[in-house]
Amino acid sequence: MSEYEHYEAIVVGTGPGGAAAAATFANYGIETLVLERGVEGGSKNVSGGLIYAEESAPYTIDDLFPGFREEASERPITDYQIHNIAGDKVESYDLTKLHEHDTEWSDSVLRRKMDSWLEDRVHERARETGGGLLTGVHVNGLLREEGKIIGVTTDELDPITADVIVAADGVNSELARDAGLMDWDEPEEWFQGVKAVVDMPADVIAERFDIDEDEGVAHLFSGDLFQGVRGGGFLYTNRETLSLGTVFHLDSIVAEQAEPHELLDAMLTHPLLGQWLGDDYTELEYSAKLVPDSKKVALREPHFGRLLVVGDAAGQMQAQGPIIKGMNHAVTAGALAAEAYAEAKARSEPEKAGSHYAKKLRTEGVMQKLRPRGYEMMRGITEGETVSGVVDSVLKSSVGRFGIRAMSGQLERLYNTPSLTSMIPDTQTPYVTLPTVIGEELGTPVTGTSSVTPPSLEERIGDLTYDTDIGKPHIKLLDNSYEASGAAVSACPVSAVGFGGGCYREEVVRTNGSEERVVSLDTQPCVECGTCAVVADTDWEHPRGNKGVEFKWG
Repeated sequence: MSEYEHYEAIVVGTGPGGAAAAATFANYGIETLVLERGVEGGSKNVSGGLIYAEESAPYTIDDLFPGFREEASERPITDYQIHNIAGDKVESYDLTKLHEHDTEWSDSVLRRKMDSWLEDRVHERARETGGGLLTGVHVNGLLREEGKIIGVTTDELDPITADVIVAADGVNSELARDAGLMDWDEPEEWFQGVKAVVDMPADVIAERFDIDEDEGVAHLFSGDLFQGVRGGGFLYTNRETLSLGTVFHLDSIVAEQAEPHELLDAMLTHPLLGQWLGDDYTELEYSAKLVPDSKKVALREPHFGRLLVVGDAAGQMQAQGPIIKGMNHAVTAGALAAEAYAEAKARSEPEKAGSHYAKKLRTEGVMQKLRPRGYEMMRGITEGETVSGVVDSVLKSSVGRFGIRAMSGQLERLYNTPSLTSMIPDTQTPYVTLPTVIGEELGTPVTGTSSVTPPSLEERIGDLTYDTDIGKPHIKLLDNSYEASGAAVSACPVSAVGFGGGCYREEVVRTNGSEERVVSLDTQPCVECGTCAVVADTDWEHPRGNKGVEFKWG
């Protein structure tokens, strides 16, 4: 162990979870090395994204980093709407009350700007205690001695040892998988998010959304415009851009053989959005990522030996109907992980840091938010095929439609009830059937049109920045049969059926008079979302430091 460079703490990742952990370690005077695989913080990160400061949270990002809102975020979100869409009919509800529940503030953010700002502060704080921050370093696994975790291994440096390791390396965490804490076996445990950052000057945003410079809006979209896929769309105002995207259950994308870029385009071209997007639509960046469904995968014991796991790496992403919160939970978890280690060390029990961290997540109420008891109690009933099928049938019937009309004055209040939101089942009912029936029965036809012509998938890929690791593909296709890996052809956000410029494509191989459908892979246009690791038979890891895609906006 003495042959390797040693730090008391190693933090992997400079997103909000890693930054919070590093800052808290610094507050306790703990020597910390922070490792980031991108060229800069945020260059590998994507988010919708809204960051919350919850009133009940023990830590918020502005507590740890004064000046955050003024320097690193975009706009405060002061208005929150959901639109139930059926064809050209729309019924909209104000969800600002739900949005403001337990909320001190909420801002829209762009990850490249936010994370790079955090990176600068983290570097300063870590240096004060004898540590520092290195970018362009891909941490690829855990270093073990006699079966026990003692440090990390990287592509670029010799192994590094530490007394505690905080994995804040995102949804595709190689450290969490190496420790056996997470896997990629079940598509129903994941969402896929796809996003476009759209250019729009501040004065145009003010005019089209009727807001001042210190105001922002969030719009959510659900109903029949997404080919029956479970999920919905979003629009958030930034300072001089818009974030527009979709978030869907990955198993539903696969089941419907939907193509993510087309689902995004369906939203962009809907006449409802014409009033906001105008005829000057210009995309700056296309991106995608997996999102863990915390209700199913948030780790109750996010630790193993010296390893403590935070944020998306621990499945700590709260996606419950219209409530989507992740970065705030990562901040809380990162700070609690560092606090737990410092307190365990003070008691001369550093080996108990992990269990102490897990206990803090429970006592601070984080786990109840991520894994709500109401959902866990009702899931076995509400997500059964028989029950969900009956509910959908009733909603579509004349009786169900009469009920929707009769309850029209109460529906907005029900949408704003946090306890009901936390129990929303992962079925067609809340994402497709209910909003469609609401739109059909209560909606008003949209009078305008959309003049948006979205870029082609080829153009979107071509506009991204890549540093291809020639000769060192980070994904290997283990089984190229269509049965094993064909789902990736349509589910990969930079691939499509009949499109030859993406990562995955279908081919027909003829041998000895027989034909076989196979899948081929080209990792050059990969946006590193991890979708194919779940839906195809692959060996998946991140590219080496600084290699692969580089997001300018995120």
